[in-house]
Amino acid sequence: MVAIIDYGVGNLFSLRSSLSFIGVDAVVTGDPDVIAASDKIILPGVGAFEDAANKLRQSGLDKVIYEEVEKGKKLLGICLGMQMLFEESHEYGVHKGLGLIKGKVLPLADVVGDLKVPHIGWNSLSLKKESKLYKYVNQGDFVYFVHSFYGAECSESISAIAEYGVEVTASVERDNVYGTQFHPEKSGEVGLSILRAFCEM
Repeated sequence: MVAIIDYGVGNLFSLRSSLSFIGVDAVVTGDPDVIAASDKIILPGVGAFEDAANKLRQSGLDKVIYEEVEKGKKLLGICLGMQMLFEESHEYGVHKGLGLIKGKVLPLADVVGDLKVPHIGWNSLSLKKESKLYKYVNQGDFVYFVHSFYGAECSESISAIAEYGVEVTASVERDNVYGTQFHPEKSGEVGLSILRAFCEM
């Protein structure tokens, strides 16, 4: 069973629907006992970093995540959920993240020139290392992004990038912790194949 963490932010039910479509038992939950009993954890998220980080800590679910990751359980952060894995975010101030991935979250507007922010749309993946997450993905496959901030100073953890004026971190991983800036649940067959690969680990 996959636990989709419910802490008040995130497109939880489309994610659960995608997992159900590929035959994976998933539950949307904020219950620490259910999360502890799960096989894998997904941390979704949309909106502002500070608000999401505060809600996660106020719920106590940050401690649950640390405990389960320490046990070796696989964790996948999606979009803002991926950004929360980093040490800090510079989104309207400096805010502390979970620190599971080394690096910072910085404004896209500072690096993409005249391109529109938020970055919304389909971009191809450039795979940078062999990853179990991309077991069924080919170089250049397209996925769907919606974001105004990006993972930076994280070269040792980058597993894929996308081009948006500059190279933008598309995904990261370290040990049993994975993150995608794009939305697998909105990325058609490619996205479903990524979720399938995560659930098979």
